[in-house]
Amino acid sequence: MAKNKNLIYIAISLVVFIVLAFLYSTPVFSGKQLFQHDIVQYRGGAKELLDYRADTGNETYWSDSMFGGMPTYQMGSQFKGDIIKKIDSNLNFLPRPVNYLFLLFAGFFFLGMVAVRNWKYALLGATFFGLSTYFYIIIAAGHNGKVNTIEYFAPLLAGIILVYIRKQYIWGFIATTLFMGLQIAANHPQMTYYLFLALGFLFLSELVRAIQKKTPMKHFLISSGIIAASCAIGVGMNSQRIMANSEYIKETVRGKQILTNESHTSGQSGLDKTSILMWSYGKLETLNLFIPRLMGGGSQEPEAKEMMNRVQELIQENVGSQAEMDRISKGFNGVTYWGDQPGTSGPAYQGAVVCFLALLGFFFAWKKYRYWILGASILTVLLAWGSNFMPLSDFFIDYVPFYSKFRAPSSILVVVELLFPLIAIIGIYRFFTDEKLTEEYKKKILIYVSGGTLGILLILLLFGKSLLGFYTDGEKTYFPPFLLDYLADERFKLFRIDAIKALIYVAITATVLFMTMKKKLNQNIALIIIGAVSLFDLWTVNKRYLNDENYVDKVFAENPFQTESSDLLAEKVQGNPNLESILANVNVNKTLETIAERDKTHYRVFNNILGTFSETNTSYFKSSIGGYHAVKLRRYDDVINEYFQIMDSVKVPNILNLLNAKYWVMGGPEKPQAMPNPKANGNAWFVSDLKFVNTPDEEIKSIGVIDSKKTAVIASSDKSYFSSKPVQADSTAFINLTKYQPNELEFKSQSKTPQLAVFSEIYYPHGWKMFVDEKEVPYIKADYLLRAVHVPAGTHNIRMVFEPEVIQKGKWLSLLCFGLFIALSAFGIFWMNKNKKKKKLTLTEEKA
Repeated sequence: MAKNKNLIYIAISLVVFIVLAFLYSTPVFSGKQLFQHDIVQYRGGAKELLDYRADTGNETYWSDSMFGGMPTYQMGSQFKGDIIKKIDSNLNFLPRPVNYLFLLFAGFFFLGMVAVRNWKYALLGATFFGLSTYFYIIIAAGHNGKVNTIEYFAPLLAGIILVYIRKQYIWGFIATTLFMGLQIAANHPQMTYYLFLALGFLFLSELVRAIQKKTPMKHFLISSGIIAASCAIGVGMNSQRIMANSEYIKETVRGKQILTNESHTSGQSGLDKTSILMWSYGKLETLNLFIPRLMGGGSQEPEAKEMMNRVQELIQENVGSQAEMDRISKGFNGVTYWGDQPGTSGPAYQGAVVCFLALLGFFFAWKKYRYWILGASILTVLLAWGSNFMPLSDFFIDYVPFYSKFRAPSSILVVVELLFPLIAIIGIYRFFTDEKLTEEYKKKILIYVSGGTLGILLILLLFGKSLLGFYTDGEKTYFPPFLLDYLADERFKLFRIDAIKALIYVAITATVLFMTMKKKLNQNIALIIIGAVSLFDLWTVNKRYLNDENYVDKVFAENPFQTESSDLLAEKVQGNPNLESILANVNVNKTLETIAERDKTHYRVFNNILGTFSETNTSYFKSSIGGYHAVKLRRYDDVINEYFQIMDSVKVPNILNLLNAKYWVMGGPEKPQAMPNPKANGNAWFVSDLKFVNTPDEEIKSIGVIDSKKTAVIASSDKSYFSSKPVQADSTAFINLTKYQPNELEFKSQSKTPQLAVFSEIYYPHGWKMFVDEKEVPYIKADYLLRAVHVPAGTHNIRMVFEPEVIQKGKWLSLLCFGLFIALSAFGIFWMNKNKKKKKLTLTEEKA
């Protein structure tokens, strides 16, 4: 009976989560969809992939849409036999972002049930976690892979706790394996990596407990083995994805560096430290977990527009020279945010109530949770400081495997956003239910923690302006007093509002705990009050960053690259900042569409209006020289840094010719101009002059100055390729593209002498196969980043096809691991039920 009642409460809780998710996302009821910047960029960059899938029913693992061509593994490619991804898709059955919010709530509810085995506290913890502000910020931005991965943080941890702490080996194995597989399938390795840094503390905690004989060593070894097997199988179910990405990552900016210069060291792996640490959380900024606008919140808070208008008025009234205006511009970054990061969409706010309860939890929770959560929280906060705590950052970048592959250390605070709600509900559960905690101890801790917290808040409210300043060092250096004082005053007002709210929320929570301890308030009422206060707090803060303005009509969400302006479009855009870019880019999009419709051959477009390497409008209509992606191929990124940071009027056109940029889009957004480039090299060309160079640095510098139509720059390591393959000039020779698909190109060539064919296709050493008259032949790299092949005299058909072997190998390994998971789970459940029946039979016989 009790079990059935508990199931009813669990079912009701799940319904509550769905209701909360829909209430937060009410525009979905009217058919509107989220307008997310990164998803807009994705739609442009993945257009060729999506069109190929729709037209052929097959998948292409290479696309020419961005950066001259790159694998699609990080662009939404699908893998046959990818069962675990299908499970993920089915779990995300609700409309976006309702699906994300529901799974965040439900996943933590499962963790709460495992940790405290009480649905009330699990429900409370689910709202603590599911309403963490950072999640709403990344949803608004379109970081869907990131939030999809975070969805599975809590249930994965629940599976591990089932094994280590609850000793539920079978169910723990099933949960750990399943959610490990789902987390990898969500495809954000950085978030998974950060979670496992924290889980390392859980492992160490259990090891210490075993050494201290608080738990049997045999149990620790069995549990560790089960978890290791679970994680291995979960990873194995994603073999296609992992093998393809592992192969790909080596050739990207996350892999080994090729050049040796001021910012690169040949052979060194990962990103440079400047890139890794660019978004580092300030030490003081960490208090944003507790007070959201301690440092102004985000770069574009709701009050920012009004503040900016006033700043412009003050400048017009007080600035009398261009020199003074230029000086102000040097220090100007934003009107609200004044933290250490270059800019931010909002704070990693955890909630005043949650943080306060987490502090109490570190005194009230069971020790088996307390110490590893504290250690993991401290480490992640210190790592989030990045460049503001270099000893630790240097150590992790230089010595901890894979850490240098990831950037934006501030995002590691997702771990705190998981662990604080967990320690909070464990602490409050023990506070209310565990008789081992004496009233005297509870009273003492409650007084100290609440008194200390409220005292710090009062000090900040009374003396915060003089203590914190509310301006950056750059602003202090470049801003005149009238502007500095105005910004400091306005930022302090924002802080003061949130600090007063935090003080009230903490005071209410502390009072409720005191009254319950004194038996003056029912425990259930106390939980409802605490939950309501926290819900109101987080809900209102989250609405600053993800609200009705983030939703637009379906037509704009699904086709953000409009090519026609109209009164209706202008009317819908008016007042919605998320749609302003659509209206602003209409003329550019129309120009791109016209180019694509008039010239349907294969070529690339250089768009110099929208930010070549930070837009995918071009890619939506035609293959682009630029694009928008965090994991570019290393060689292409090197060329961008070498030639496009400073636009040399001679060298840049040479590179664009090499990349077959047949059209340049120049001018401005209002009056864009499409300029044909008659000097583009075309899709392929023959060269007879070879320039051998000894280093990659010589190679990349040479391609900007040679006549690439006649000469190819070849690495000396490929000199042996020509030992039996002579190359001779023939002015009548030609090579033409006869068929184009993103993963297969065919050419026809004719020459009287042997030639080296250079293709305006990006060199990638894995998966591409070259055929001359249907006979596979080796090919080499030319001009630092292109493919080249020796072609004998005569008439030939040349074909190149992208058939990565890792896809097929990974498919069978994925299916094998999934089959192993099903078999082991079925056997485990059978064995468990068999043992239960044996125990029942033994008990019956004993009673008889």
